[in-house]
Amino acid sequence: MISPLRWHPLFHAFIRRLYFDRVRVAGNGHLNLAGPVLALCLHRNGAVDGFVYRQALPSVQYMVKAGLRKSLMGRLFFDGLEVTRKEDGGRDGNLEAIAECLDFISGGGCLGVFPEGSSGLGPRHLPFKSGAARIALRHHEEGKPLTVLALGIHYERAWAFRSRVEVVIGQPIELDLPEALSSPGARLQEIKRRMAFALESVGTNFPDAATQDLAQKLAYIATLGTGLCYFDVLKSMEHRLPDEATKALLELEANACGNRLLRHQGVPLFPLRWPWAYVFATLLVAPFVLTGFLINLPPVIVADWAGRRFSDDTNVIALWRILTGVPLLVLWAIAVCVLGLAAGPWWSPLLYLILTWLAVHGWYRLKKLAVVAWNGAFHPSFRPMALAVRHAVLASLP
Repeated sequence: MISPLRWHPLFHAFIRRLYFDRVRVAGNGHLNLAGPVLALCLHRNGAVDGFVYRQALPSVQYMVKAGLRKSLMGRLFFDGLEVTRKEDGGRDGNLEAIAECLDFISGGGCLGVFPEGSSGLGPRHLPFKSGAARIALRHHEEGKPLTVLALGIHYERAWAFRSRVEVVIGQPIELDLPEALSSPGARLQEIKRRMAFALESVGTNFPDAATQDLAQKLAYIATLGTGLCYFDVLKSMEHRLPDEATKALLELEANACGNRLLRHQGVPLFPLRWPWAYVFATLLVAPFVLTGFLINLPPVIVADWAGRRFSDDTNVIALWRILTGVPLLVLWAIAVCVLGLAAGPWWSPLLYLILTWLAVHGWYRLKKLAVVAWNGAFHPSFRPMALAVRHAVLASLP
């Protein structure tokens, strides 16, 4: 059964604000939360995707693997309708879960489903399963209203602390079918086809991992100082990378090989103008951010260790960091504040919280400033090549 406790959305909002620098939602105009909603969510970064999608759909309840909620820690982090899949020992078709989903959306709920069943950060989506199509078709054929939406999720660097994320909401999927499709199997396949098309419109598919990596770097470069949508740029490169921009980036990487260039989100950044200004800004911001991290060093170390120790792939690094780091940080913060009130001046807990806030919210900017300052100061000869890459990327966009 779906948990009646509704504190999970607030907890997930806290996790988003803590772990990600920014979560941007595109396509809000397609939301219609007045009636039942079936949200089809592309699955990229493990269970962390569920935390992020709630930025767009705060009231969503997910279909989740029963195994996620077996432990106390699992019940702390995850809520939703528990499903035992066939490969996990469940019965074929999971009829009870589908029936419970139908009851939930019939009551006007917003149900989130991950049609791939598993996640991956590879160049293409994983095969889509039929469960969501069965739910939508049965509900619609009972004459009940239903809005079906496809949602995509795009991380600048999925495993990195304080990365940026974009959630893309597609247009509602049409459920009315032609009368010629009379057999249940044909109708199910048509709904599944429409869902796959909608999901591909909010996602990206590249021929291989190397092409995907280049596209992500070029898309990140395009967003620097422009306000362009990361997903829109990625999508424009889905079928063909821009020749000049790709050539310029590969040339920069080849010439930089063996040099100590720093990178942000995988890209060597250089100052557009006034290199000294980036050095000054780095020196101004660094003491506050680094002090905030030093006073929270134990949970930071444990979270980083867990991400490296327990992750079997890059798509679960962020999850392990969150599962260990968030509870430890909360306990650590309580302990520091209590100790400060008991043994230190009254304002020490407030100073701790301010420095922690500055560390979290300044980390993304400090990393970017430091990369630009270092490269500009110690590798100025590469600056013209880096600016040529940026110019070529922007010139290639429609």
